[in-house]
Amino acid sequence: MSAIRVGVIGASGYTGLELIKILVQHPRFKLSYLANTEGNISLDELHPSFKNVCEMQVQKVDIDDVASSCELVFLALPHKTAMEFVKPLIAKGLKVVDLSADYRLSLEAYEEFYTSHTDKENLNRAVYGLPEMFREKIKEATLVANPGCFPTSALLGLLPFMGKRVPNTPIIIDAKTGVSGAGKKLSDVTHFVNVNDNLFAYNPLMHRHAPEIALKLGVSFDEVHFVPHLVPLTRGMLSSIYIQIGEEFDAYSHIKEFYKDEPYVRICKDPVDMKNTAGTNFCDIFVKQKSGVLFISSAIDNLLRGASSQAVVNANLMMGLDETFGIPNIAYVP
Repeated sequence: MSAIRVGVIGASGYTGLELIKILVQHPRFKLSYLANTEGNISLDELHPSFKNVCEMQVQKVDIDDVASSCELVFLALPHKTAMEFVKPLIAKGLKVVDLSADYRLSLEAYEEFYTSHTDKENLNRAVYGLPEMFREKIKEATLVANPGCFPTSALLGLLPFMGKRVPNTPIIIDAKTGVSGAGKKLSDVTHFVNVNDNLFAYNPLMHRHAPEIALKLGVSFDEVHFVPHLVPLTRGMLSSIYIQIGEEFDAYSHIKEFYKDEPYVRICKDPVDMKNTAGTNFCDIFVKQKSGVLFISSAIDNLLRGASSQAVVNANLMMGLDETFGIPNIAYVP
């Protein structure tokens, strides 16, 4: 079988790095193109961990070069920047997995929480890249909007129980993430002195991932009460979710049945933690009931299941491959 040529635009950041780590070992994808804003640097100079592993050149982005080198491209770029590339790449006949927020939301929600949108045509065509929700659509897609890390963790925990929830009651999501989720760009918030030995909420109740969660759950923004916290860890995400349920039922058996055929959701009998999912595409979920309240705990690696490995799962599906090809399964423990 011939190799499928793929590229990464945005090779400098954390999600770009994680994509490259997966793709250089992928059994069917051939990493044929790497680019960032400046170019003119080798991969091992940009990321010294690749020395003697992969030393290909990182280019300055050129759409014609991408089109001649690739069949599918990953965009590991900030929002607003990504949409500038999607339109010409799609026009050249490439398939695209976009890791930014540019194609995840409705036009109204995107422009309220982000910025004006310049590619409304492709926004309407994009498929949301959560395989457990949209696997069949992803297989037929030209453009996949890879989910955010917080929405991935929250949605996977909530989806099995939306039919059991008391309608119009609050969905409370208390989520904690490692600092890598803020990206590579330096800021006062993510400065070591601010993060070390510290824990704090940021943008509580108005974070822009809340409308993404609400939209995919089919509820109003007012029903989703989402508070993210930054913890002094490099990677990992843990969401503690609370909903009201109208009847007593066996939540463990219910979610086991719901996800019985899903390769990357693990249902656990004991409370979950970040460490056992670090370095993998797994989402680990624990559930417990008490007096009409259901507690759902969901753990993922924010850079992998919350970004890069999920993007490769989507690419596998888009290219007609088994979705598990090349996806990391062994956690970074101890």
